[in-house]
Amino acid sequence: MPDEPPPPPPASDSPKSTGLPSNIAAALACIPLIGGIVFFILEKQDPFVRFYSMQSIVFGLAWFLFNIISAIVHAIFGAIPGIGGILVFFWAIIAAIVQIGFVVLWIIATVKAFTGARWDIPYVGPIARKQVGES
Repeated sequence: MPDEPPPPPPASDSPKSTGLPSNIAAALACIPLIGGIVFFILEKQDPFVRFYSMQSIVFGLAWFLFNIISAIVHAIFGAIPGIGGILVFFWAIIAAIVQIGFVVLWIIATVKAFTGARWDIPYVGPIARKQVGES
């Protein structure tokens, strides 16, 4: 039938408050803390983008908090005479592994958002869901 309107685009491709498709906005919102804050403020309609924005905010805060704690532990270990250098070395290895873990989680979340899949970062995702009113 020639009079039928074309089917609507998939939900992940329809632009919302930001004018971007949901998957692009959600992927950009995955930029820890800053991307999350920007898209949480700009996007008022799309729950997919709002979820990834809040997850990015919580994830970015956790990453920031880890860096602060890491700097404090580094300063304390560095002040210990004799074995401080060894402790700082081992702490630097542990901190580097944790930092790599943060980057891997960030990349996975960004790819999942870009593909339109809703993915919870362990421990962070449920907190984000609760904050945006999802169960």
